[in-house]
Amino acid sequence: MKTTFFKLSLSVFFIGIMSANLLFAQKSPKAEASASVGSGKVTINYSQPSVKGREVWGKLVPYDKVWRTGADDATTIEFAKDATVEGKKVAAGKYSLFTIPTKSGEWTIIINKTAKQWGAYDYKEADDVLRVKVQSAKATALTEKMTFTVEASGVVTLLWENLKVSFKVTQ
Repeated sequence: MKTTFFKLSLSVFFIGIMSANLLFAQKSPKAEASASVGSGKVTINYSQPSVKGREVWGKLVPYDKVWRTGADDATTIEFAKDATVEGKKVAAGKYSLFTIPTKSGEWTIIINKTAKQWGAYDYKEADDVLRVKVQSAKATALTEKMTFTVEASGVVTLLWENLKVSFKVTQ
């Protein structure tokens, strides 16, 4: 009887732990933003973290450090044709997209040749294809889930919490 009770208790304990893991370890939803830009196409694949009442800038996402610009896998950006990002040339292909947010609002946009990587843990500056500086701005409304947009004009915008950051792509 004691053995059966022990096995039952152990089973309930492990089911509880597995349920808690499923509840708390849910990944952020995957999303894609794309548009035809000039004679090519720009596609961004990313995971959407949520604000969930947290202070994002400077807390959840530290200032002055390379950020994966999303959740889970590193965000990727793909150019169907050779492109320019803020006037700097990039060959057609798929890349990871990182950023460095700052308190002053001047962000660094980073295009890195290693497209497949988890977060920024294996990020190597030596693999950067380009870095450009852009200015962030206050968003007109709160964006709960981090969102990218790509416009036909080539403007790529990141919106999250109360902030927006844009950069220009031409093809």
